Amino acid sequence: MITNPILPGFNPDPSICRVGDDYYIATSTFEWFPGVQIHHSKDLVHWELIGQALNEKRMLDLQGVPSSGGVWAPALSHADGQFYLCYTVVHQHEAATKDTPNFLTTAPSIDGPWSDPVFINSSGFDPSLFHDIDGKKYWLNMVWDHRPDNHPFYGIILQEYDPQSKSLTGKPELIFKGSSLGLTEGPHLYQRNGFYYLLTAEGGTEYEHAVTLARSHDLRGPFELHPQNPILTSSGKPELALQKAGHASLVETQGGEWYMPHLCGRPLPGTKRCNLGRETAIQKVEWRADDWLYLAGGENDPKPQVPAPQLKPQPFPKLPERLPFDSPHYATPRGPSSSVVRGSNGLTLTGRESLESNFEQAMLARRLTQHRATATTKISFHPQSFQQMAGIAAYYNTFLFHYLHLSHDEEQGLCLQIHSCDDGKSSFPLGSEIIPVSTGELFLRATFEDLSLQFFFSEDGETFQKAGPALDASVLSDDHGEHWGFTGTFVALACQDLTGAGQPAHFSFLELSC
Repeated sequence: MITNPILPGFNPDPSICRVGDDYYIATSTFEWFPGVQIHHSKDLVHWELIGQALNEKRMLDLQGVPSSGGVWAPALSHADGQFYLCYTVVHQHEAATKDTPNFLTTAPSIDGPWSDPVFINSSGFDPSLFHDIDGKKYWLNMVWDHRPDNHPFYGIILQEYDPQSKSLTGKPELIFKGSSLGLTEGPHLYQRNGFYYLLTAEGGTEYEHAVTLARSHDLRGPFELHPQNPILTSSGKPELALQKAGHASLVETQGGEWYMPHLCGRPLPGTKRCNLGRETAIQKVEWRADDWLYLAGGENDPKPQVPAPQLKPQPFPKLPERLPFDSPHYATPRGPSSSVVRGSNGLTLTGRESLESNFEQAMLARRLTQHRATATTKISFHPQSFQQMAGIAAYYNTFLFHYLHLSHDEEQGLCLQIHSCDDGKSSFPLGSEIIPVSTGELFLRATFEDLSLQFFFSEDGETFQKAGPALDASVLSDDHGEHWGFTGTFVALACQDLTGAGQPAHFSFLELSC
């Protein structure tokens, strides 16, 4: 059996691609660098992160993008002996208008080298590329309509792509306005048995999210809706373990079986808050005599376990709790940053801007993948000012975090303080009762227990003391606050120097056990 989610933690908007016996899934990374996570599998059961496609500044510069801006909804495909990767870099998204430049990069291998991205258009987001059997290629994306009396999700457009000039040709054509669910996005086009099938995400990316399927004999429509639309949703079913099911793509195995990876969320117990972010699950699907696709077993509920394909199981080694800092499982916000130096003996962060900054932060972080986990690090830091800080954070974005940091106080000297940010409003749970410490060589720990987060510290790595009260881990969520959030909680190592002197902090390791 396949156990869902297959990609736990912040891994939304899966786009799957099979090349021979290899399966690849690309997922959104938003403001985190490197951009576009790529996981690999041989059996659809076991998955391994092999890297990120947009891993150089020539390919992706995210400085200044807002929280949950950046790389949205990549689409990965393979044709003509090369990989194609479409994606949006969202520059702003909370206004009536949106700035959504779309790009395309190609590579001869999934490992690269990926070409310099080519700008394609900016009429909306969620682009994908369809490779027709006659050799022609077509670009799809949703269109954003900012006009006050119109629905902002205008519909799905299609336009021919010329691989020679690396540009669109002809005029864009509106091929699908969506169903009554609305908020139509995430288009993927497939061809089978004389039909063109258009798979879209609808209902919004929260608890009403869904997968819609439509078909047409003509590439340009009109498209007929599936008789039991939506074909996948958790909407109105709070008892399901997997919520927010939507934004999917399709793949056929070597043996002719079909599967559909999709976005999902796992709320914290007793809440509607998903602090792990939007994750990737997979469902088995089947074509029936009416030439429509259905979930295997009927209904349209996402299943926590589904039958595995008839492929030889090929598991990967279990991920160690202590990953070297050069592992692809680490990311930095809006990077790359010269203030983040990963060495054989640990990590050095040169103090930069605050955790609220949309520009350069000195931070390296790992995704939280379970509701219960313990993260431990060893820090060496010698601040000379209260404006110099370094430590461990439970970090969602610039508006939502809890941060245990070592700093300096004029009266008490070295000390620990906690900075929490709830929807952009800062608080300091210790108040004036900062914790004095005798050394800048400390072990810091963050323990997640569902809704609760507790910080600890130790001077010897054996005996840990609580640092402050238990904090609310649920606020580090897509579903909390007034700002849009599309990412997930990270365990972050960070360093700030607001004096501008660049005081460094050294971290020996980060251990994350679940």
